Amino acid sequence: MTSTDLPMSDLTAQGDRAFKDYETLRAQGRSLDLTRGKPALEQLDISRELLTLPGDRWTASDGTDCRNYGGLKGLPELREIFAPVLQVPAERLLAVGNSSLELMHDCLVHALLSEVPGAARRWVDDERIAFLCPVPGYDRHFALCERFGMELISVPMTDEGPDMDVVERLVATDPAVKGIWCVPKYSNPTGVSYSDEVVERLASMPTAAPDFRIFWDNAYAVHHLTDEEVEIRDVLAASEAHGHPDRPLVFGSTSKITFAGAGVGFFGASQSNVDWLISKSSKRSIGPDKLNQLRHALFLQDSEGVRAHMLKQRALLQPKFELVQQILERELGGTGLARWTSPKGGYFITLQLVHGGASEVVRLAGEAGTALTPAGATHPYGVDPDDATIRIAPSYPSIEDLEHAVVSLAVCVRLVGYEQLLAQ
Repeated sequence: MTSTDLPMSDLTAQGDRAFKDYETLRAQGRSLDLTRGKPALEQLDISRELLTLPGDRWTASDGTDCRNYGGLKGLPELREIFAPVLQVPAERLLAVGNSSLELMHDCLVHALLSEVPGAARRWVDDERIAFLCPVPGYDRHFALCERFGMELISVPMTDEGPDMDVVERLVATDPAVKGIWCVPKYSNPTGVSYSDEVVERLASMPTAAPDFRIFWDNAYAVHHLTDEEVEIRDVLAASEAHGHPDRPLVFGSTSKITFAGAGVGFFGASQSNVDWLISKSSKRSIGPDKLNQLRHALFLQDSEGVRAHMLKQRALLQPKFELVQQILERELGGTGLARWTSPKGGYFITLQLVHGGASEVVRLAGEAGTALTPAGATHPYGVDPDDATIRIAPSYPSIEDLEHAVVSLAVCVRLVGYEQLLAQ
């Protein structure tokens, strides 16, 4: 029996209990933060050997002196390590900077100010530019487009990726649609991984814009939480096979592998796209931090070294995700007030409120000492039309703090949910 089936007397009792639980939480005066998917200190500590590297070595495998200028493509040995991880041939993979988000920003800026391969003109010369945004999605992707005045068009997410019937209809008829944001493996925040069919359709679909781009943010390529290590289809190979080699722009980083603020960002694409980005980037940089790249190459050694390192990360993260699942089931299971995802990887759990009220839940949780990501952050312009989606980021808090925070969240969901039902 769900809450909607309860008689009024039982519903009132449940509401009273939720209110008392909430008042108890407020009285405790705790202050906890579930707003962002930051690695915990223990996760950062397993990479502390990086701080001792590269020691007295500063020469890369190709003879590059990493202390000096140059090397816009990044160190060959690091690109070789991450080529299979990101499904990009090493010769077409760049290791640049410490952030994939910076690379996405730069690609948008360069596309606005200079023609991308296959374009008739700069994007800034078009009257209107639009991007497709699978929702729920990643707020920082949306913020980049908003920053440059691009129109954001929501596309529903399914259990296999974006709703391709909607995507194909939009890209086929509207030349202003220049791109789509994709987090293809363990998506932020739902944990969905794109099916082979979705990748094939993205790679093969006709587009009204000849310079259409897939921004393929493979942020969680090796961030498994279970024994089932999900694999996705190679979007570059699929696009090449369908005659659209320039369509995908692949991004990745070590930000949630080693040090979040001192990692390495990656860009992979067709040769023409790689040449395009290098030609533009050379105007703003004489080369990346090759010493940081060298220490990462020495630390990780090869792609199997990356996998072994990520097993250590999983050992720290998996218990937290399991705890969240247990608490949500205990506190909300059978109530009919909410449902939630059980991701096989990534950094987030998505809580969907059946009757809406996410903004009120976030407000109440904040007043009780648990800070959550704003309810609309998973949608373009910060507006969730159903006011139903809450993103949970379990990684940073301790187990004790995480338990308190998720219990607090569940109490707020019950309080708002029962108030809504009683008001009907």
